[in-house]
Amino acid sequence: MADPKGFLKDGREVATRRPVDERVQDWNEVYPEGAGRSLLPIITKQAGRCMDCGIPFCHQGCPLGNIIPEWNDLVWRDDWEGATERLHATNNFPEFTGRLCPAPCETACVLGINQDPVTIKNVEVAIADKAWDSGFVRPQPPEWLTGKTVAVVGSGPAGLAVAQQLTRAGHTVAVYERADKVGGLLRYGIPEFKMEKKYLDRRLDQMRREGTIFRAGVDVGSEVTGDQLRERFDAVVLAVGATAARDLPIPGRELAGIHQAMEFLPQSNRASLGEDVEDQITATGKHVVIIGGGDTGADCLGTSHRQGAKSVTQLEIMPQPGEERPAGQPWPTYPMLFRVSSAHEEGGERVYSVSTKEFLGDDQGNVRALRLVEVEMKDGRFSDVEGSEREIPAELVLFAMGFTGPEQDGVLAQLGVELDERGNIKRDAAYHSTVPGVFVAGDAGRGQSLIVWAIAEGRAAAAAVDTHLTGATTLPAPIKPTERPLVV
Repeated sequence: MADPKGFLKDGREVATRRPVDERVQDWNEVYPEGAGRSLLPIITKQAGRCMDCGIPFCHQGCPLGNIIPEWNDLVWRDDWEGATERLHATNNFPEFTGRLCPAPCETACVLGINQDPVTIKNVEVAIADKAWDSGFVRPQPPEWLTGKTVAVVGSGPAGLAVAQQLTRAGHTVAVYERADKVGGLLRYGIPEFKMEKKYLDRRLDQMRREGTIFRAGVDVGSEVTGDQLRERFDAVVLAVGATAARDLPIPGRELAGIHQAMEFLPQSNRASLGEDVEDQITATGKHVVIIGGGDTGADCLGTSHRQGAKSVTQLEIMPQPGEERPAGQPWPTYPMLFRVSSAHEEGGERVYSVSTKEFLGDDQGNVRALRLVEVEMKDGRFSDVEGSEREIPAELVLFAMGFTGPEQDGVLAQLGVELDERGNIKRDAAYHSTVPGVFVAGDAGRGQSLIVWAIAEGRAAAAAVDTHLTGATTLPAPIKPTERPLVV
């Protein structure tokens, strides 16, 4: 156990973000010197608040099964190399999850029953950044090669986890990415102020040194067909994500200035990294409306602030959550709470319990406003509140309403994989699709989910592929596709 009295004498403390008026002027992380380094002065005490519970529910809250009490204890004892080993034993990319995961482990923390939970996510990112700075993270190439080859389609967190695990098991792994650079949504979907891409690039460099082959700018399904992959490789893993965005087909949808978030964010990411972007969609000087109140909407919000939007309004059809656990979502479940991200601190208006009815345009065919109405829940369905219609200015509208599943044309159609009733790729308990030798990991099979689930599925799918190729495996398999934690 760490400090036996830590949870009694020390309160929860998190890293201080840079001032709003400073950080909206650049694209750097919102924490001075980066999230991990900013935490070092306070993290030992915070790790010492961990009670090393007899039944650590944080394990159940984390899809990766991170051994959280152990690395809390090691941090408190100033054994950073030991903490690094324990953290990487269950998570290939803790510097990603420590920045991007919503930390379901914290809502499952036993201390959180009647106090503020341990800052698990902060301890994680502090260990990860300290490990890189101290040289504890090194390439782990295999001792010998099996002679088996694997193609991984998609280089998001699931695809990268599959690739790293299988490379370390001795297989020759090639990762295909249709974008010009590897990383999937980690590179072009996540704004720089949430995770600077230098953290992604150094992990990719480690993977290259271990032997993973990356083939960026290759559109599988067009330049390389599904049949060609099956001919060339002993196994294929589909980690293509859930990129079919949910639309809003209402009157005025055809107007210019209405875009999906994943049209807007990748262009902004490229521009913030110094790339030239033709006909870039920007929020500069515009009234911006974001439809959707989740993480993607917050990313659009923070990006719009940095581009100099005139105003930003974020719409959500659900009622505003409370600041304390609802009675129907007791510990250790993940509660629906009113949360304030760094982007929300920077400004903008959040409007709840509204539905968009129509987009209104000007004489040039550009969106100028939208008509919305307040809604209330009746008998499990949303009903319009009579007399509540109003217009709000909107010169740029961004859809951040989530995704319906993987894109079904291209390689999925070529391979002939079956889909489930939700439109995701059907797979069995071993992550095997309905096509022999073709496996599925991450959002493509699970549906839109969290980065921590993507990594967990990637690790488990790698164990299944290794077993398929060699008859056995020593790789850990933390979860099966049908499993769900206590935290939902």
